[in-house]
Amino acid sequence: MSLSPLSYVANFDSATGMLRALGHFLNGQDFPAVGQSQKLKPLAVAVNWLPPRLREQVYTFMGAIEAVSRKDVGRIDAEAVSRWMVSQYPERCYPAVAVGSSSGALVHLCAALGMPWLPQTYLIPVRQPYTDADEPKRALALGRESGRRLLESNPDLQLHHMHDPNQDRLMVRYMTYFRVKRRRLGEAYERFLIDRLEPGGTIILSECRRTWPTTRIGERHVFQFGALGGATEEEFFKGSDRVAHYLAKYGSCRRRWDPPQPNGRTPEAEWGFEPTLRDDVEAFARRHGYRVARIVFEEPEHLSPLVADLYRWWYRMRRIPANRLLAESFIVMEPYWALRTGSVPFWMKFNMMPSADWLEQYLTAGEPFDDVNLMLFSNGIEGAGWAPIERWRRLFRHARRKGSFLGIDERKFPRDFATFAQYHPAIRNIPARYPLPGPLSFGQFGQFLEEAGKCYSVEFENFPEGDRR
Repeated sequence: MSLSPLSYVANFDSATGMLRALGHFLNGQDFPAVGQSQKLKPLAVAVNWLPPRLREQVYTFMGAIEAVSRKDVGRIDAEAVSRWMVSQYPERCYPAVAVGSSSGALVHLCAALGMPWLPQTYLIPVRQPYTDADEPKRALALGRESGRRLLESNPDLQLHHMHDPNQDRLMVRYMTYFRVKRRRLGEAYERFLIDRLEPGGTIILSECRRTWPTTRIGERHVFQFGALGGATEEEFFKGSDRVAHYLAKYGSCRRRWDPPQPNGRTPEAEWGFEPTLRDDVEAFARRHGYRVARIVFEEPEHLSPLVADLYRWWYRMRRIPANRLLAESFIVMEPYWALRTGSVPFWMKFNMMPSADWLEQYLTAGEPFDDVNLMLFSNGIEGAGWAPIERWRRLFRHARRKGSFLGIDERKFPRDFATFAQYHPAIRNIPARYPLPGPLSFGQFGQFLEEAGKCYSVEFENFPEGDRR
């Protein structure tokens, strides 16, 4: 007997959070508490009063209770997960549906175009005995058997066992990160497309080309040490001064990691697109008379400048001010209130230095904003390459009028776990209000791309033209 997907699919994950955010928006709803129960708000606020180490322990515990037991891994059903995912969207027809890689900017693009997105990748946390986060070889060994049983029960999945002691240090002590990628659409996704995609409609593949060094365990099973964020690939495998400083700060006896030797590169566990799915989508589209288009980008944040500029263009077309930026972090995002407050959304993949630099590059290169509002994801760790609150505060100098943190206790970041409850009332306190618009047509989107005339780090292939109302 299979388990309920809600008992093993991670809540605080990119795919799940973004799926819920978009589902809420298409249902005409906002996205409080990153899609979690509002009943957790008092607990999140109360945790912030604890000393830092106790806050970390509570965060670790809350993550661990999401993990599935190793003995139950064989009862996981990928089709049940897909059925739950498609249930997040309203039962109506759509001119297009996106499928593939996660990106918060893609969520805002889907919101603008009024279309759902079906994730290729999601996270299954698996409970494990306490493990030193800095022992990746032991982590690999602990995941072998569970990985074999998961794949044996789910032939459409590819497993990327990810171990990141830099950003996920608090979590990987008690859980194994199993990120799985669909290699085929599967029955539930196919049924959703047949029932909800308009005749002759378009399936849009979201393809992030980012790869990572991995160690192959089996035909559909790889182990990935490290992940996109603050530390570089070279630092994960060869060390650095800041890695040594980080390990010393957290009481490790090591000054660099000793991971399994990689023997290839595969799509990055969380963000990368597994191209086997493209073949299946194209065959399905041929059978049912659908078109296939592609959005291709190298890094998950490469869509962010384009989508931010699209929203600014859209606001001006609607004759409303386009002078307020809303910078979002990981799954701390709000597509509904971005539009209601006339905020230009700029999504960042995490709270690390590369994301801060990417946002600053955007703010420096373009027309200034009057207001810059910033939401940050708190993961409890000052990892190698993390951006302290002072770095984020410096971004406010780019605002012509005012820069503000939304729902963030600056003294407690990155252990500010109340932010998951506080960002929503903070964004609602922005005084501007505008009606939710109807979706942009693909013709209007094409018009924006023509008029922008900029060289974004994104490729569009076979996109529908539509009308230009």
